[in-house]
Amino acid sequence: MRAVVNKYGNMNCKDLCEITIQNDNGVQATILNYGATLEKFEIPTVNGKENIIMSLETPEDYAKERNYLGGTVGRVAGRIRNGLWRHGRDSTQFPLNDGDNSLHGGGMIGLDNRPWDFATKVKKDHVEAIFTLFEADGHNNYPGNIKVITTYALDNENNLHYNITAYSDKTTLFNPTNHTYFRLDGPDHDVMDLNLKINADYYVPVDDHTMPKGSIERVDETIFDFRNGKRLGDVINSDEYQIKIRNGLDHPFILNGQDPVAVLTSPSKNRKLIMTTDAPSVVVFTANTFNHTGATHNLGEHDGVTLEAQVAPEDGNSLDAFTLLPGEKFSRNVNWKIEF
Repeated sequence: MRAVVNKYGNMNCKDLCEITIQNDNGVQATILNYGATLEKFEIPTVNGKENIIMSLETPEDYAKERNYLGGTVGRVAGRIRNGLWRHGRDSTQFPLNDGDNSLHGGGMIGLDNRPWDFATKVKKDHVEAIFTLFEADGHNNYPGNIKVITTYALDNENNLHYNITAYSDKTTLFNPTNHTYFRLDGPDHDVMDLNLKINADYYVPVDDHTMPKGSIERVDETIFDFRNGKRLGDVINSDEYQIKIRNGLDHPFILNGQDPVAVLTSPSKNRKLIMTTDAPSVVVFTANTFNHTGATHNLGEHDGVTLEAQVAPEDGNSLDAFTLLPGEKFSRNVNWKIEF
């Protein structure tokens, strides 16, 4: 096992670096300290290493425009309706950066697009890359000085483990996620022929702005029943109105407590991604908005699928499920095991 650091730039008086962690099987993950971003997740093949996530062409491209690709997203992932949080007798207004709503923490700068401090550790049974960020009280109108630690750990069982830990000195909102898009057949393929299984009995219908419509619905006898697995192309190309308004999947699924929470399979290449998490829901998004333009010119629609572990977005403004109290420890774990 090993960890390798490559400096590629500078931002805000901090070095920008690629940190590559590799196990003894030749599986490796490359993470940018820009946004604690998973840049590449590579497996060995007869033709060399192959990347199984959506990635930009160079690490420098990630800072050219905000796209959340592979990033650690927050303080609150997803949308807050009207950017408004009502707590007790108080109200807090967050910046609107997605029409009438606040998306992924609001504002121009979030967890995903600034440099983090980092360290690496090579241990007996795994190798780690650890990222730390301090965000000041009032940033994007969020109360509380908050310290966030994000750790990627790779072992010889081909598990890539992701953890976010955070502490705040004031009552605040915190519901982050990792925004990696998986594409198991490699960079020359979309996800239409991949099979997705999700252990979820309920999903959350959304409106045409991807806000929850106020209730959860059972998946039984709907296109959203992934409990026995479904080909993603059959879902994306369906006539279901909920799919058509988002040009694919862009929906939260309420997990039913059974592990693994999700399994993504490539029938053609005999590859499998097995995901577990302690989050209560997974938001599935099939890269519906990529169109080969800008910094993402090498990526098109449905080239990948995210499995965003988080608390499902809420329709109202109380947002109790996202509340982090002073001194309380926030911790979220996600594990991706790759079989090939």
